[in-house]
Amino acid sequence: MSLFGTIMDKIFHDPVAAAPAPAATAPAASAPVVAGTVSLAPASAAPVDVEAVLTAMAATHGGGGNWQTSIVDLLKLLDLDSSLDARKGLANELKVHVGADGTAEENIALHKAVMAKLAENGGKVPDSMK
Repeated sequence: MSLFGTIMDKIFHDPVAAAPAPAATAPAASAPVVAGTVSLAPASAAPVDVEAVLTAMAATHGGGGNWQTSIVDLLKLLDLDSSLDARKGLANELKVHVGADGTAEENIALHKAVMAKLAENGGKVPDSMK
């Protein structure tokens, strides 16, 4: 599995992400069935609140450092390899080529790319982190 895939898996399958929303549910309206079409996504799938999941993880991991802006702290919070080689691989995977490897410029761009990609894949991410 790719490093980004592992990041998504850890966030999207965390118990906080799996907890049902406290909102009341109304009976679902029946959608017309069209021959030959299949929907794989549940009709009521709500986006995963990435910030809430990571905040809950940080609370159980001694604060989690500065995961809101630091790719190194984010990876450490998720118990993933945060070495320069791992970040180079993630940068190549997400096609982030800003500044020299390991520089603050690249690390900031990489964090933003991870958050944007989480949002593209069903995560609710605050604009300040994208």
